[in-house]
Amino acid sequence: MSCVQGPKKHGLPREVLKWLLSLSLSFYPRNVRRDFSNGYLVAEIFSCYYPQDFPVHSFDKGTSLSAKQRNWSQIERFLEKKNLHLMKEVIDGTIHCKPGAAELLVQEVYTIVTNRSIRGVQGPESDFTDGKYQDLLPTLASSTASQAIKNNLRTTEIMAEPDITTNQRKAGVILLRHLQHKAAERVHNPGRFNVKHNLGYLAARNPVPPSRADGFHDSHSSRDSTSKSCSSSTGSGAAVSFKEIKVCQPVRRSLVN
Repeated sequence: MSCVQGPKKHGLPREVLKWLLSLSLSFYPRNVRRDFSNGYLVAEIFSCYYPQDFPVHSFDKGTSLSAKQRNWSQIERFLEKKNLHLMKEVIDGTIHCKPGAAELLVQEVYTIVTNRSIRGVQGPESDFTDGKYQDLLPTLASSTASQAIKNNLRTTEIMAEPDITTNQRKAGVILLRHLQHKAAERVHNPGRFNVKHNLGYLAARNPVPPSRADGFHDSHSSRDSTSKSCSSSTGSGAAVSFKEIKVCQPVRRSLVN
């Protein structure tokens, strides 16, 4: 018997929630990310529409990584026979409880079995990171570099793909994204990080007008050999002339005749 009370925070459109309540599921998904990760509820949903081809008793209710992989392997084989498709990235994100993955998967399943589109709802992004959540947090509460890697690289993800090089590459991408986020925070809130800009950063970058530059070069070429000038450009783009002054030193007479 299914429960009629929904979760406080589900991340699913209202029509999808009503659809889930209308199905005879063994339990109602209170936590979408957790309850859909092992694939059992997905198997139950497909069994409601394909009872002859989708035996629920062959699926495991366990939450171990091996149980999840077996269940999803069966689901993918079934979908292939029916010429139906779920994105592999969404399935992997759901298995590893990535943010937004399970919500997107449930919406895709809803579209497949009901042949309806979800009106006025934009699906979550497929990067499945906590970037949007971090953007909502104040600076003091945002993740550190190590916490960002821990949040976005799950233990089950490392177990499923134990290759060290692959996991180092994933950690590097997460770290780069974290550093870019911190750099953007320093730009938008320099007072918080006690950023002190140098004179080169503060000076205005105004290009020298062509007519002004030509006049300067003409005057420079018309000077005689006794007085030379050199030009320099300040940080604001204004041309400054420097006049060379020759100083005549007195001739020293030798004291020795």
